[in-house]
Amino acid sequence: MMRVDVLDSLKRLNNLSSSYSLPRVSFYAEDCCGRQGSSFFFVSWHILMASLGDIGVSAAINILSAFAFLLAFAILRIQPINDRVYFPKWYLKGLRSSPLQAGLFVSKFVNLDFRSYIRFLSWMPAALQMPELELIDHAGLDSAVYLRIYLLGLKIFVPIAFLAFSVMVPVNWTNSTLERSNLTYSQIDKLSISNIPTGSNRFWTHLVMAYAFTFWTCYILKREYQIVATMRLHFLASEGRRPDQFTVLVRNVPPDPDESVSELVEHFFLVNHPDHYLTHQVVYNAKKLSSLVSKKKKRQNWLDYYELKYSRNQSTRPTKKTGFLGLWGNRVDAIDFYTDEIKRLTEEIELEKHKVMKNSKYTMPAAFVSFRTRWGAAVCAQTQQSRNPTVWLTEWAPEPRDVYWDNMAIPYVSLTIRKLIIAVAFFFLTFFFMIPIAFVQSLANIEGIEKAAPFLKSFIEIKFIKSIIQGFLPGIALKIFLIFLPTILMIMSKFEGFISTSALERRAATRYYIFQFINVFLGSIITGTAFQQLDKFIHQSANEIPKTIGVSIPMKATFFITYIMVDGWAGCAGEILRLKPLIFYHLKNFFLVKTEKDREEAMDPGTFGFNTGEPQIQLYFLLGLVYAVVTPFLLPYIIVFFGFAYVVYRHQIINVYNQEYESAAAFWPDVHGRIIFALVISQLLLMGLLSTKEAANSTPLLITLPVLTISFHLYCKGRYEPAFVKHPLQEAMMKDTLERAREPNFNLKEFLQSAYVHPVFKGEDDSESDVMSEKWEEQEPVLVQTKRQSRKNTPLPSKHSGSLSS
Repeated sequence: MMRVDVLDSLKRLNNLSSSYSLPRVSFYAEDCCGRQGSSFFFVSWHILMASLGDIGVSAAINILSAFAFLLAFAILRIQPINDRVYFPKWYLKGLRSSPLQAGLFVSKFVNLDFRSYIRFLSWMPAALQMPELELIDHAGLDSAVYLRIYLLGLKIFVPIAFLAFSVMVPVNWTNSTLERSNLTYSQIDKLSISNIPTGSNRFWTHLVMAYAFTFWTCYILKREYQIVATMRLHFLASEGRRPDQFTVLVRNVPPDPDESVSELVEHFFLVNHPDHYLTHQVVYNAKKLSSLVSKKKKRQNWLDYYELKYSRNQSTRPTKKTGFLGLWGNRVDAIDFYTDEIKRLTEEIELEKHKVMKNSKYTMPAAFVSFRTRWGAAVCAQTQQSRNPTVWLTEWAPEPRDVYWDNMAIPYVSLTIRKLIIAVAFFFLTFFFMIPIAFVQSLANIEGIEKAAPFLKSFIEIKFIKSIIQGFLPGIALKIFLIFLPTILMIMSKFEGFISTSALERRAATRYYIFQFINVFLGSIITGTAFQQLDKFIHQSANEIPKTIGVSIPMKATFFITYIMVDGWAGCAGEILRLKPLIFYHLKNFFLVKTEKDREEAMDPGTFGFNTGEPQIQLYFLLGLVYAVVTPFLLPYIIVFFGFAYVVYRHQIINVYNQEYESAAAFWPDVHGRIIFALVISQLLLMGLLSTKEAANSTPLLITLPVLTISFHLYCKGRYEPAFVKHPLQEAMMKDTLERAREPNFNLKEFLQSAYVHPVFKGEDDSESDVMSEKWEEQEPVLVQTKRQSRKNTPLPSKHSGSLSS
């Protein structure tokens, strides 16, 4: 009877696979050993042998690729000619000088110290030596907390893997369900829940383990949330004075027929925050001006190049053609040409600046408002300013480096429409992208390839070729499809109107994770065209969806193992090699670099890319939590990824990446929320899988797990998230009091006067600098009456710097 039940269950499994275009269980059968009563030692040994047999080619290719990348990196990083590529952060800090400036000619390009080649792995311990506090001081809190995501993965999955291999693997392995079936299978399948007979009491083990894994994950998440929240508050309290600590962004300033936006903002905050308001800076629409300034900088760079070239050889004046890219046109004196161009652009810039500052249509209904104290800024940022909740909207201003100025010119009223447009566009992007994903999955189906191209049958039936097709091509092809996705998602976030780079990256990261969940995770488990999947999900009840997906999960363990090796192992090794920046740097250095400024731009190190890196990490959390109970054999591959990636990215953050902004780990609530989401998904899919296994007694108890997990998330959200979205008044007052005692004569107005001025108004190009300096020289501005005829009974006078009124 048991044999019949097992066969029926497996037949239903294959029928369901056919219904949803799933690959049937079609691995070779080879019973290495494994009868009931096998010792854990022999089980573990045959697990290893089985894995090498099933995915040996893929594992070998990816391990060799990773080793080749690491070896290449170890050699290239010690060559003097590549020093700026692998240590750019130290150059930007001014703590490293180029080794090309001294020594023999050959030694300027090639490292002749053969002892350094022996120590080719010395970068690994060096990356781990810097203490976390020193790392925060060196790279910022964002970078240090980003690394803690990898440590979080190790803290969660190492104990889970040990428990799973000690308890669940023997429980799964010591069954003979697959052996009695008429289906071919792999040794990895024998380690999964698929090897448990239908209706078996052994499913209670998986139920208990699901509870144990959930409680352990929640414990680690709570502990880590508390640590990161404490780190953030300590960082903000111990950090030096920053403009964003005193500044609020006010948006949707209501129009007034009698006062300009600047006058209206000043009057409003003098009336409503009389003891704390200090100054403000209105927001201008300066897109055209930014374009002109950018053109002038490029022309100036060319002028510097030709002047440098002429200073080295004064026998002939340099010339150039005036046509496109200097390929045709009249030949003219290069220095005179660019001098005239710069003069012309300077005049245009001055005219455009005057137009922007004088014409009210270029002034946006928004302003950066600064206060005398952090306490005053915190009160303003976290309270409603008007009885009409749709105007005078306030929020904390981003750090000046974090402001995305292009979006500051977007009218606030259009943001809702933009968000709606992007939501629809993202839906269609996610939906139609399932078509190439389905094609990628078809690469893993030998039968499908043979049916589509019968003439290739003899070739792909070769064992080596077959292993590559099944184990390597799907992962690498999927990775190629995803290369262009981050750029598309970032463009969508910019169109949506976020006013800070950190907010842009966090929104792009959220969409990237959703995309990965639907297309990489679900799309890899349930293949087929997008329209087929959408039609099937629409026409089946909601409680059938977890069953459909859950029953498919054990079959895709091999695919996700190869994906982890391709994307995780080889991907991390490729990250540290920095092959693309290396090639681009040398090409730019050879063809485009004309000045030292060009050389600095050529070695631009970039950042750790939160918008792509964090969602990718979250995919591994999802895979680990889903497969921890179903197929524990996947866990060691994830653990290797987290450990290896931690070392690699620690090295990159110390030596390479130069973070553009500092948000004080404001992204951590997103990290926590996505892990909770993965935990709930794993519970629902396990529930659906067990429901197909006729485990009626154990399945209802799983319903409690999502409820407990969501309750835990709500607790953490209420307990720790306020530290990431609000600033405690107690902390603000304490910091203000200490600074007043230490620096009683500090000129805060001078410190803040140009912090939030648009970059095009700064520096040598700033025609407004004289006006600004005159404005700020007055310590006590003149009091003037409000110009608003409709509100002459205002309780306080308006105080507008640099202007007089009768």
